[in-house]
Amino acid sequence: MDYDTVPARDFGHALQGLGINLLCRDVLREVAFLTEVLGMKAHRSSRDFAIIVYAGRPFQLHADGTYARHPLADLVPENPPRGGGVELRAFETDPDEAAARAALHPDTVILQAPTDKPGHGLRECVILSPEGYAWVASRRIQPA
Repeated sequence: MDYDTVPARDFGHALQGLGINLLCRDVLREVAFLTEVLGMKAHRSSRDFAIIVYAGRPFQLHADGTYARHPLADLVPENPPRGGGVELRAFETDPDEAAARAALHPDTVILQAPTDKPGHGLRECVILSPEGYAWVASRRIQPA
């Protein structure tokens, strides 16, 4: 599917399984974080909307204003962190590289530096995005 040209209705009909849609005060700022820090690919980026693709799977960003008539709109906090209690895991992103890029990226906070978690076999770091979402960059730890 060409995410840059697909009509909205066709895109909506193609979605399946579990979908993620993150509400953002500033879609373009969140796009910059996702592409520059976590290495994701953005399509159709605008002030109101973006399609983000990670590991071949799309998810969406929508500006708050696009949810004006949605029942969730009244529950979204004005200030981050917006996604308290939710971890968004990027299993194919090197945590050391992501943390290094996050340290240079404005409006991000490294909540946990890259750390080996031998119990579940991953090295990971936790980065709070400009919108306040907790992104966990992680890679498998290779057995010795």
